[in-house]
Amino acid sequence: MSVYKDGNIRIYSAIDIADFIVRKCDDLGFGISNLKLQKILYFVQAEFLVSLKKACFEEEIEAWDFGPVVPEVYRKYRVYGGANIPVCFKHNTNELIEKEDGELIEEIIQECNKYSAVDLVGITHSQKPWKDAYKKGENRIITKESIKSYFEGE
Repeated sequence: MSVYKDGNIRIYSAIDIADFIVRKCDDLGFGISNLKLQKILYFVQAEFLVSLKKACFEEEIEAWDFGPVVPEVYRKYRVYGGANIPVCFKHNTNELIEKEDGELIEEIIQECNKYSAVDLVGITHSQKPWKDAYKKGENRIITKESIKSYFEGE
């Protein structure tokens, strides 16, 4: 767990985590669409909340028609539609993410890569955090508390 000199726990931005995931997928030879990226972000947040007892990123996750979405990340990558996101950003997020955090994120990427984006949508649609938050057309927040509570109970 990363701790700043003032004793606070390090929490990343969702954009930095998304960039890390895109770059890591490229390094591993996987393509990743915005849809799949959104689901991986959701599972990363869940793993950090349960395993490390902290959020990975502060931005909220919303319940959209196709599952959990971090709006800021969606907007950044929506230009690619359903295509794979190319690695085209200048900064290397590998340097921003603590080694242990990066290893945990890579484990989640590896696990999620076993499934298509559509499969991951189905998985998240079957889970209580999305089901409880979702209301068509409202993009309601899936709280960190609901994610943590659900995944602790599994």
